[in-house]
Amino acid sequence: MSNPVPLRNESDDEEPSSSMEHLAVKEVDVWNVVNDELEEDNFGKPWSEKTTKGKVLKVLWLILKLIIVLASLYFFICSLSFLSSAFQLLGGKSAGEVFARSKILNNPIIGLMIGVLVTVLVQSSSTSTSIIVAMVSANIVQLRPAISMVMGANIGTTVTNTIVSLGQSMDRKMFRRAFAGATVHDCFNWLCVVIFLPLEAAFHPLERISGALTGGISDDDKVSKLDFLKVITKPLTKTVISIEKSTIKDIAKYCTAGEHYNQYKCGAARNASMMKECDDEDTVEIERCTYLFAKAGLNDTTTGIILLILSLLLLCACLAILVKTLQSLLMGRMAQTLKKHINTDLPHPFSWLTGYLFIIVGTGMTILVQSSSVFTSAITPLVGLGVISIDRMYPLTLGSNIGTTATAVLASLAATGDKRSVTIQVAISHLLFNIFGIMVFYPVPFMRKIPIGTAKILGNTTADYRWFAVFYLILVFLIMPLFFILLSFNLVLLYIVITIILIALVTITTINILQNRYPEKLPAKLRTWDFLPLPLHSLEPYDSVFSKLLICCRKKEEDEIKPIEMTVAPKESNGA
Repeated sequence: MSNPVPLRNESDDEEPSSSMEHLAVKEVDVWNVVNDELEEDNFGKPWSEKTTKGKVLKVLWLILKLIIVLASLYFFICSLSFLSSAFQLLGGKSAGEVFARSKILNNPIIGLMIGVLVTVLVQSSSTSTSIIVAMVSANIVQLRPAISMVMGANIGTTVTNTIVSLGQSMDRKMFRRAFAGATVHDCFNWLCVVIFLPLEAAFHPLERISGALTGGISDDDKVSKLDFLKVITKPLTKTVISIEKSTIKDIAKYCTAGEHYNQYKCGAARNASMMKECDDEDTVEIERCTYLFAKAGLNDTTTGIILLILSLLLLCACLAILVKTLQSLLMGRMAQTLKKHINTDLPHPFSWLTGYLFIIVGTGMTILVQSSSVFTSAITPLVGLGVISIDRMYPLTLGSNIGTTATAVLASLAATGDKRSVTIQVAISHLLFNIFGIMVFYPVPFMRKIPIGTAKILGNTTADYRWFAVFYLILVFLIMPLFFILLSFNLVLLYIVITIILIALVTITTINILQNRYPEKLPAKLRTWDFLPLPLHSLEPYDSVFSKLLICCRKKEEDEIKPIEMTVAPKESNGA
């Protein structure tokens, strides 16, 4: 960093002083939400100085804002349901066809990628895991590939809150935090997969431990499935669309070569609509014909496109209203108080328990709303606003991972059939996968910095190049799974490509660490990446191309957020 030049007034004819004492350099930590500077106007008058009329208006205005927040949050959750239905209409049958390729599922890497892709297509890890469980129950898929597929479902479910973070892309500071808060979930899940997928393929620890835990469960034990959130949202969502999820399961079951293959049922499932249908003369099923798209006469693709557009518009509108209302609600003294209490550790000597407390909170909230996507998507805007720091978002995310698998365990206990014990074992394996991941990447401070640090790098990148967020979504959740699935037709080529990728990642990571911490141990040429062509070590060459395609995602201007602020202290006067 070059030495800064002292600033002076134009009227000052004296030579600038060589001393730098009058310059105060202040470093700004963009991730420190507690010490965010607030405008004094946001604090307003203290409560004691307000008149009675002012106090009444303040309370009424506060109640109105809370109502707006709750209403926008309700419709935001409904928009996520509509988004899931739209993806199921557009890609549900394709997901079933992917599952029907049971021969390639025995490869753990392909099983993982199929779990990611199918969960993205149906926008619901609950739906994809229920299909996996149904296929295990029908003996179409064995337990071992099913475990790798639920690992993929764990990754695919994070696409929703990453999409939600795009709603704050117009404000660079918010977008930096929101995108990092969303992708910390991705980073944790991918890191867990990198560790536990090879271990599971080689030694099957999840299969063996889950088998030991489920060995004593009786087929007569039943637990009712929890359904808190749908009780609230179903009255609205079912008036718009109703999806026949069994169609996906039927395609996966009856179109797979084997004992369950049935040409007639396979053809019927492929030709059936993903929307629930009924006969006008069937009074028992007449309730299925009351939703909005029931008699529109549109096919699945047209309905899916319309619903996708409407759901995205509703999601963006709700998110904008929610963010703006929270921004005006959580300001001044309230903002400072809330940030301080949420992002401050417990008193000594219990400060180390703070993160575990938030893991429990995340678990409980996810069980309550029955969806990790809904919970993480709801708190992602709060990370963007600076109410929740990324260090607090991380344990909440870990808790949501446990919460969504805990509900899957309860759902599996409510299942029936000959394969019920194996069904429960799949759900238990999913739960153990997340618990072991937390044991690796949370208790040791150094290890928890890996997913958080990676998410911050992604957040900083999107702050400089906002188009990178869209590129990241397409690459991680669509191109990469499809690429590996296509490579599955030649397993030798698949393993060669994976080996090359792993060697490249390890090499690049090692050199980056040495460049930052021990540059003297590297040859002079390797101390920077400047020896490579610019497109191989910078996003700058791609920025002009993507910025033209995505006008809203232009690169930051020179006068926007900067990591260092220079403040000039006034010179001492020698006399007037």
